[in-house]
Amino acid sequence: MADKRTMTTSAGAPVSDNQNSVTAGERGPVLLQDYQLIEKLAHQNRERIPERVVHAKGWGAHGVLKITGDISKYTIAKALQPGVETPMLARFSTVAGEQGAADAERDVRGFALKFYTEDGNWDLVGNNTPVFFVRDPLKFPDFIHTQKRHPRTNMRSPTAMWDFWSLSPESLHQVTILMSDRGLPTAPMFMNGYGSHTYSLWNDKGERFWVKFHFKTMQGHKHHTNAEAEQVVGKTRESYQEALYGTIEDGDFPKWKVQVQIMPEADAEKTSYNPFDLTKVWPHAEYPPIDIGVMELNRNPDNYFTEIENAAFSPSNIVPGISHSPDKMLQARIFSYADAHRYRLGTHYETIPVNQPKCPVHHYHRDGEMNTFGGIKTGNPDAFYEPNSFGGPVENPAAKEPPLKISGDADRYNHRIGNDDYSQPRALFNLFDEGEKNRLFSNIAAAMGGVPGEIIERQLAHFDKIHPDYGNGVRKALKEAHGYEANAVPVTGKTPQRAAE
Repeated sequence: MADKRTMTTSAGAPVSDNQNSVTAGERGPVLLQDYQLIEKLAHQNRERIPERVVHAKGWGAHGVLKITGDISKYTIAKALQPGVETPMLARFSTVAGEQGAADAERDVRGFALKFYTEDGNWDLVGNNTPVFFVRDPLKFPDFIHTQKRHPRTNMRSPTAMWDFWSLSPESLHQVTILMSDRGLPTAPMFMNGYGSHTYSLWNDKGERFWVKFHFKTMQGHKHHTNAEAEQVVGKTRESYQEALYGTIEDGDFPKWKVQVQIMPEADAEKTSYNPFDLTKVWPHAEYPPIDIGVMELNRNPDNYFTEIENAAFSPSNIVPGISHSPDKMLQARIFSYADAHRYRLGTHYETIPVNQPKCPVHHYHRDGEMNTFGGIKTGNPDAFYEPNSFGGPVENPAAKEPPLKISGDADRYNHRIGNDDYSQPRALFNLFDEGEKNRLFSNIAAAMGGVPGEIIERQLAHFDKIHPDYGNGVRKALKEAHGYEANAVPVTGKTPQRAAE
């Protein structure tokens, strides 16, 4: 047997006894001078860090992005050139639940990716759906409040959820996806990922192209019904973690086909929809997906806390050849995600090993909490400002992206005027077969338990505008599940009861 290592305090002093506290006499009391005891208790009190406000429950792994296609005419991004392989990290998550929530709950899944490129970290922070519930970031905190616990009851509130959705018709596309089969994947390997937002690519000619990123599962889609998920949750709350960790440990590495949709910059003024609207997709017939490579996850973290819980993803992390767009939600996330990491992990969160770039880093940030990188990253202690005469890092004009064309007056524009919130959900609804439609109706009815009739009627009116069969199908499911007669009583009258009541 190898020699045992000596246990020490965090300051390096050897520990003589880790079984017994220092006491005044055999029966006590404990002496305050027992610093080893104090240190252990103090560290235990600080083992938890703030969980993420959203996407708190997550699962992740390391892998590689392999580019097999050629889109070099659209971008100078080194990670997207033919034949390049880039190490990366993925974290999947649910949106609403806390860290202790069950994995197999109906919810949107986060699909966050960090690529360690030659030019720094590129983060793509998306979901398993190509759209979202809101298009204006001013409504994002309100939406998230409806997904969290009621301040008085401390329970999740279906009433708050459907009240917000029924007053926000832009949510219909995402609601339809969430309540469909794809709203409850069986494990991370069996779902697609999407950048969701519109980003941009730029090439060596200074041309900009709008782009959507897609990650299509190569394992096929697998979903739970509500009844199946209830059985799973009754047996384990960690079904996603078990599945993802287990399949990688077994050497059966999950893969996703990487695709992009590319739109010439000028086309943004020609489409019948706003291509920067997060509640919309780009029809594939107009902008066909282009296969560019494969993403593979092939290594589990050695320590979940340091490599997954400490991981910080932000759409502010872009590299030359990849940039943003006028997407309002994206613009807000550029700020809010990095700001959330500074709150949750600390000022210099990007010095945590899992967040560190694999390329040299030089900047003028200094001091502050968590400054463990030698004080300043300029290479010379005299170069702590810029410009300077002491060899400090300087800007690189070659990394400058082309100008972003914008127009219009600064104002608060009503984002619900002039936007068609029904056509794209209708197109999706029409793709469903009868079984898929019936499960959609049943899932919606189940989620409406306990919701006031006035709110249900308001939501049904939106479903009717998508397709009469949509609204009528939900009405039938509500009657079967809760005995609710839509339009049969005043809208402030009878409300459906929860299935368990």
